[in-house]
Amino acid sequence: MKPRILFVAWYPYGVSWVRRDLDILKEYYAVEVVQCIRLADALKIFIKMMKVDISFVWFAGKAAAATVFFSKLLGKKSIVVAAGADAARVPEIEYGTALNPINRFFVQFSFQYADVVLAVSESTRIELLKNYHVNPEKVRVVYHGFEYEKYKSEGEKENLVLTVGGVSWGNMARKGLETFVKAANYLNDVKFMLVGAHEDECISYLKSIAGSNVKFTGFIPFPDLLGFMQKARVYVQVSAHEGFGCSLAEAMLCEEVPVITKRGAIPEVVGNTGIYVPYGNPRKTALAIKEALLSPKGKEARNRIVKKFPLSKREEALHEIIKNLLNEC
Repeated sequence: MKPRILFVAWYPYGVSWVRRDLDILKEYYAVEVVQCIRLADALKIFIKMMKVDISFVWFAGKAAAATVFFSKLLGKKSIVVAAGADAARVPEIEYGTALNPINRFFVQFSFQYADVVLAVSESTRIELLKNYHVNPEKVRVVYHGFEYEKYKSEGEKENLVLTVGGVSWGNMARKGLETFVKAANYLNDVKFMLVGAHEDECISYLKSIAGSNVKFTGFIPFPDLLGFMQKARVYVQVSAHEGFGCSLAEAMLCEEVPVITKRGAIPEVVGNTGIYVPYGNPRKTALAIKEALLSPKGKEARNRIVKKFPLSKREEALHEIIKNLLNEC
């Protein structure tokens, strides 16, 4: 009989990196899934927990705290993935669960009592140890992994500059969306594209400061997004904070040259294959984009992701961790 795992996440089928983990686990284990949307879902967690050996939770918070609590109550092992806001505390942009005392309690409980905490980057590991009381020995860095065969450059590149992120007031500073749009005003002959769902009225503000060379697509399905990534020469990620930067890595696989900030985990992803700019500086971002449009670093960027972040590495690490926990049961 296959070992049994309870997989808990917010909307696990809607977020690509969460879905990748779910697919990995389903291939080797008997997996029960709970999509935590409401507090009432805690009852589902408890009922399913009685039938499994290990729980695996994406993001520390209320759902993770309930899962870890029930795991301890029933003598089961638990894994919590720390991936961004749950570990962060960035008051200058009002970002991070640690800023909210109530939410902080649930995150602290999740990290403190889980058997293993998986950080998606070294930056995330450092943040969670700084912001929460956690035994460092239980925290493991397991980077995101990517199916590099799926993401690759095809056809001729265009003078297209791309960024991806939900368009919201919260993301405007964190993802550097305002800087991206303002940078376009310095390069009127270059096409800029911001891909991401329009989540609030932030889109009205960004459109009001954008030139005619900026296109706001809203949400688009993956095949269309991949097509734009394959056409674009430059990918911009001028964020104030990133737990990892999955869209950045996917764009690099498509041989886009990154223009990035030295914030969060971005340097871990990009290394020396991109062009760094100060956070919140549209003019210097535009100058870097102009340089990147002529840069040959696209192939270097792809090779870095292929070598450092293949999906097989994450798959092997997850199996090893789960195997060790099963041996302790």
